Amino acid sequence: MDSDGTQEARGTHANPVPRPAGPPEVPAAPPSGHDAPPSGHGAPPGGSDPPSYGSAVPPRPDRAPGVPPMPDGSSFLTWLRTPRPEASPGVWRFGHRPRPAEEPEEIPTRQLLSGALIAFLVGWLIWSLLQNGYLGNWWWVPFDLIVPDAWRGGDSGIGETGTFLVYEGYELLVALAIMVGVSRLGRWGEVWRRFVAPRFRRQASQESHPAPQDDPAEWNELRAAGVADAAERLSAEARSGLMRDVDHARIVRAWQGVRSGRHSLATFSSIVLRDGAAACLHPSGDRDLPSRLARHDLVTGQVRLGTAVDDPRNPYTYRGAGLALGPDLLGTSLVAVGPAGSGKTGAVVRPVAESLCLQALAGRAAVVVVGAAGAGLGPADAYDVVVRIGNQESEYDLDLYGGTTDPDEAAAVLAEALAGDLADPHPGSDSRRSTTVLAQLLGPFRAVHGRFPSVPELRGLLDGSPGPFAALRQGLHDAGQESLLRELDARERQMGQPGDVGGVLADRIALLDRPAFASFFDTSGATRPFTLKALDHPVRVRIDLPERGHADASRMLARLVLAQFTASVAVREDRSLFACLVLDDATGAVTPEAVRGIQRLRSGNAGVVLTLRTLDDVARPLRGPLLGATGCRMALSGLTPWDGQDFAEVWGKEWTEARDVTDRQIIAETPAGKAVHMLRRVITGKAPTARAVTVRQVERERWSASELAHAVPAGHAVLSLTDVKGEHAPPLLVDLRG
Repeated sequence: MDSDGTQEARGTHANPVPRPAGPPEVPAAPPSGHDAPPSGHGAPPGGSDPPSYGSAVPPRPDRAPGVPPMPDGSSFLTWLRTPRPEASPGVWRFGHRPRPAEEPEEIPTRQLLSGALIAFLVGWLIWSLLQNGYLGNWWWVPFDLIVPDAWRGGDSGIGETGTFLVYEGYELLVALAIMVGVSRLGRWGEVWRRFVAPRFRRQASQESHPAPQDDPAEWNELRAAGVADAAERLSAEARSGLMRDVDHARIVRAWQGVRSGRHSLATFSSIVLRDGAAACLHPSGDRDLPSRLARHDLVTGQVRLGTAVDDPRNPYTYRGAGLALGPDLLGTSLVAVGPAGSGKTGAVVRPVAESLCLQALAGRAAVVVVGAAGAGLGPADAYDVVVRIGNQESEYDLDLYGGTTDPDEAAAVLAEALAGDLADPHPGSDSRRSTTVLAQLLGPFRAVHGRFPSVPELRGLLDGSPGPFAALRQGLHDAGQESLLRELDARERQMGQPGDVGGVLADRIALLDRPAFASFFDTSGATRPFTLKALDHPVRVRIDLPERGHADASRMLARLVLAQFTASVAVREDRSLFACLVLDDATGAVTPEAVRGIQRLRSGNAGVVLTLRTLDDVARPLRGPLLGATGCRMALSGLTPWDGQDFAEVWGKEWTEARDVTDRQIIAETPAGKAVHMLRRVITGKAPTARAVTVRQVERERWSASELAHAVPAGHAVLSLTDVKGEHAPPLLVDLRG
């Protein structure tokens, strides 16, 4: 963080994406909570951003982002002070009330309420009978034994009023005794705990305010560090309604940078005193997204996806609780499988992308969202960089070589994109032949021209055209690059030989050598290519693939982005920034090398979100490794039994309690017994039976293939979770509309 509060840009590519000169200046105290200037679509915002500390977002904003906040900041303070207790993985922690680990044996609601009402009526009847003398006067015996005779007459020392109070007091004691008895009989205490007390607790929690030392709106950590003036400025901004959830998360992130020693306390304090809630802005200048569709909580970093159904197959602690995802779960990667229309994009991809964009504005994440053009991945204004491949009006290009200057690294990534799906999917296979062929061409070309070849140039070299080869050989000879000349000679000898993959690579690269892509993948420096090397900055990127009319090219580009992502995040300098790739429709992108790359992401504080229409889009030998490499797995409604079988195998089995009920007919031996049995049969229509219940432990699948295919309602999904610490949640039935 520079002294003026901006974040320094760090270029990582020979032709980096142009960056804005700096974040726009924001007045120290905006007079009426005006929004920050609109984001400029420049290069990826960068800088040395502080480590994360929580994450934040209210359930739903009480206003559109373009509307000034409430003048008194009450809604923000209520949101900030809402408790967020520790909970099991995936539980929506905002206002969560933990439940017992085991389900208590509760009386059904109807039976409980009817019993309470009947007990009340019985008590009322007994009291009425006592009052009217239908049960005699025996209940006055204790009164006669205890109360002195002088107190019973009107001429006693206590007077008529006192005598009246003595009698009424005794009747009140009897009424209370009857009430206590019937309350225990009718379980009134259970009625109070289940239906009345929660309302009082909810009202009390809404009205109560934490003590100053526990109030997050007081910024006590800053006060303890000796910058009370900065803390007071932030507290005033919060109370006046000038602070938002993104502001809070962003400033907390910057404060963590101070605590870790990456930024100075004096610089942080001066920026806060100058800019208040607008301090340490994201380089785009944005303080919120243009719109929000999902429910977010940036204090915990969660986005709510739905509600765990109150179903016996769900653990009791999850039933009725909100289900949410955050970096702690996305760090183990997520794969969601469901047919078209099951809600993959609207209920999973869009909320996750929205959440990560908010966290990027808070300086805590970098996100790349890839999908077909028009797939509904969020407005362009919600991103810093939008790459529209195949659209001539696109402001940004995509770097075909991932921003690297190493020919071998570029060859490995490009080989994965061009022929990764052709490699043997069995374990131990690789695409080294394709990598070798590309390296034999990329190294010599870069040595001569100082850059990598464009798509037409690379296609010509792979086709073995005499002209490009002769020019390249002459350039190497003039430069005295004997070792690279030997590489080129080896490539020429291999061309046309049986088993040479050069022709296959030429056919694949030809998919990008089309008029629609003529202005893309340029390496001359005339365009602004985006490179995934920029993921050590809090950048928001959306890449639109030209799926319509170019399906094969789109799948190849998806493999390219996935390969570049897994290669880039592994060598990031600052891994405190969570990096995530969201790939809407990963058909054709899952390869042996991609699975190995996904397995390495967790250690680099990164993850991927992949969606598939069916597991048939993945080679059979890779389905198990893919589900094993991802910690979070989601099966949406409409799954086929064959896909359900793969999920059932990876989720395994559990021990459950099975009850076998046997009805045995009772044979009467006496004439009276036979008469009673005959009467029961006339009344009930059934012969008298005796029921025997046998309880035993059996091992069954958590979710069978048949249940996943036929028992998951529309708008629901079965989701299992694993966080980066290794804690996991079993498969949960989730209502994605809740």
